[in-house]
Amino acid sequence: MSKSLLTTTAAAALIAAGLSTAAQAADCPIKVGVLHSLSGTMAISETTLKDTMLMLVDQQNAAGGVLGCELEAVVVDPASDWPLFAEKARELLTVHEVDVIFGNWTSVSRKSVLPVIEELNGLLFYPVQYEGEESSKNVFYTGAAPNQQAIPATDYFLEELEVEKFALLGTDYVYPRTTNNILESYLQQKGIAAEDIFVNYTPFGHSDWSKIVADVVALGADGKKVGVISTINGDANVGFYKELAAAGISADDIPVVAFSVGEEELAGLDTSNLVGHLAAWNYFQSAESEANEMWVESWKAAMGEERVTNDPMEAHYIGFNMWVNAATTAGTTDVDAVRTAMYGQEFPNLTGGTAVMLPNHHLAKPVLIGEIQEDGQFDIISQTEEVPGDAWTDFLPESAVLVSDWKELGCGMYNTETKTCVQIKSNY
Repeated sequence: MSKSLLTTTAAAALIAAGLSTAAQAADCPIKVGVLHSLSGTMAISETTLKDTMLMLVDQQNAAGGVLGCELEAVVVDPASDWPLFAEKARELLTVHEVDVIFGNWTSVSRKSVLPVIEELNGLLFYPVQYEGEESSKNVFYTGAAPNQQAIPATDYFLEELEVEKFALLGTDYVYPRTTNNILESYLQQKGIAAEDIFVNYTPFGHSDWSKIVADVVALGADGKKVGVISTINGDANVGFYKELAAAGISADDIPVVAFSVGEEELAGLDTSNLVGHLAAWNYFQSAESEANEMWVESWKAAMGEERVTNDPMEAHYIGFNMWVNAATTAGTTDVDAVRTAMYGQEFPNLTGGTAVMLPNHHLAKPVLIGEIQEDGQFDIISQTEEVPGDAWTDFLPESAVLVSDWKELGCGMYNTETKTCVQIKSNY
């Protein structure tokens, strides 16, 4: 079943193309870099993505490989150490000479890697929701941009739950800070007063949540409805949700919508006190579709019945299959040729629709909001059609005039007012 799941039109196209044996055998094996933390604070989230990539590579090899070559996964551990991500990316590209990299979780790790892959003309598929405000010709962003997660979740709080005050709680790095900057602007444009928005940041691995939770509770002392938008990452979520439960706060009292908590994170928590809290993603394991049923069955057969699937896994699933199809179309794994072949690539997502790669290196994906259940799964309570991802938000003045179009304009920061391309070299 897993073999049939990942047998794509790419394999058929390869056979039909009748590529010569010499061309097929060139540069074999094709090396796929896997750049995910297997230790440190982000291992709780990233280890599963490493396992996902190994399974996808195995399944593609069982389906005949790519361009007549077997795929070889090259796994490194950047250990939740952001500068080490850059070193490991350089190692993958220069020592192991990988053809493509699938990796990263946090935005700070991605920004650490950016100068390296741009310098060496590598290709990174980044599978996690992020803050936007970035466009690199060397990165395909297969996770959600803010308009595919943060904005729809905020709208749900405003329109469905009638939240009047907002606590924006995040881990202290670029993704939460930029996302919350966008959300503060958006909320004020929606009529929420600045004094009704509480923003707080904590370090990675933060564990003492008592004062912060007390501050959130105090925000509603005037009787107004309070909601929490959480960009807390990694194992700090364990302490946060435990403190909510200890304080007797239910989803009815103060609902939480999380952008970095999925099935994998909930697997390590007592979810009995979390029922009713929310998460916004583009995929949940509970999605009802034939493709998802096959994917979940394949995953559990390979990894064990207790293992769950989640949104960044689906992003890797889509990105990997698009890369396979693009390389097959191009007849090579050359980065420039694959990049060109990526534009317009379509692949069925696991929620029943079709993901499309846009010229801005983002996907068109559906937006789902799920409610936590006692078994650690999500009841999908809201789902949209495919929403095109935006590299630059409409809700910050300096970004609203920018567009990204690598296909026609060859530019990631095109100013629609000045009609010029702003070329900024990454040096994070």
